[in-house]
Amino acid sequence: MDIMKSIEHEQLKNKIPELKVGDTVKVHVRIKEGNKERIQVFEGIIIKKQGGGVNATFTVRRISYGVGVEKTFLVHSPLLEKVEVVRVGKARRAKLYYLRDRVGKSAKTKEKVGARIETSEITIKEEVVPGESEVVENAETTEDIAPVVEEKKEEVVNEETTNNDSEAKVEETKKEEKAEENKEE
Repeated sequence: MDIMKSIEHEQLKNKIPELKVGDTVKVHVRIKEGNKERIQVFEGIIIKKQGGGVNATFTVRRISYGVGVEKTFLVHSPLLEKVEVVRVGKARRAKLYYLRDRVGKSAKTKEKVGARIETSEITIKEEVVPGESEVVENAETTEDIAPVVEEKKEEVVNEETTNNDSEAKVEETKKEEKAEENKEE
């Protein structure tokens, strides 16, 4: 990687919310006033998504006291606390600029029928925790754990091949596992 890409990669967030144009969202933004910090919520419809990488932005529009207000947020900004999807909107365009001319109910997008509100996130870069990799390595080197795993795999294969008496075998394996646990203790 060249220098610019490596610097940009450091600035990216690990996980970003999955945003779609037309969705109604609540954006929690950290605001600093003097020496105090607070979180302000801005709720509105996403009218456009733009850019990529560190420069990715989305614009949210709402009508406040009869006046249309639009705010553009950087997706990877450290001031952006979280983004909640309130309503999944049905949009057939990439940019919903036509909502600027509308007021009232017509300024909203139709809701997708049967859409579930999910807080799914897109993973940009994986977090590597040094403690987890050491634990996995230690588990692979111990001889006691590996044979037990292999035995269970063989039992599962046997259950699949013989459809008769499958319930009886499941009960037997449960009893054997309990007996093994009691012996280990």
